[in-house]
Amino acid sequence: MDLSGNAWDNRYLNNDIGWDLGEVSPPLKAYFDQLEDKEIKILIPGGGNSYEAVYLFKNGFKNVFVVDLSKTAIDNIKKRISNFPENQLIVGDFFDIDASFDLIIEQTFFCAIKPSLREDYVLKMNGLLKPNGKLVGLLFNVPLNNDKPPFGGNKEAYNLSFKPYFKIEKMDSCYNSYKNRQGRELFIKLLKK
Repeated sequence: MDLSGNAWDNRYLNNDIGWDLGEVSPPLKAYFDQLEDKEIKILIPGGGNSYEAVYLFKNGFKNVFVVDLSKTAIDNIKKRISNFPENQLIVGDFFDIDASFDLIIEQTFFCAIKPSLREDYVLKMNGLLKPNGKLVGLLFNVPLNNDKPPFGGNKEAYNLSFKPYFKIEKMDSCYNSYKNRQGRELFIKLLKK
């Protein structure tokens, strides 16, 4: 299983991106629409084509950062919104990011990394968030692949992983998932401890 930058880039080049909704995920859009402070610093790791980043930027959130291993995915964002600040579109590894954020958005990133990296993910997320920072987004609540992304999971396992480092404000079945994900997602809102 090759999860290198080149492998991800090839998937974007070949349009082998079944996880890509082609639009903002409805639960995330609903969450974004109730945010009032447009100055907050937001990270979208493994953001891919990141319709979420574009939506946020177009709605006045100017401190939005996207990191992805795929240069093609990052270039796709630049093509769609040419005035998105280049220094906020990062071709690189999430685990190499060295900054702090008020909000991190989880959208098909957790399921794309090797399950052996999930503990590292939780620690890194905690480390990247400012005091009172939040990790918000969606996690698959179904068993998926064992040998390649997307890797699934369940609420019990997620609770065990996140509870030591986050106050779980919400981890419930998502009521407004995209049509092909209905009944398969948890909406999470986790507050850094």
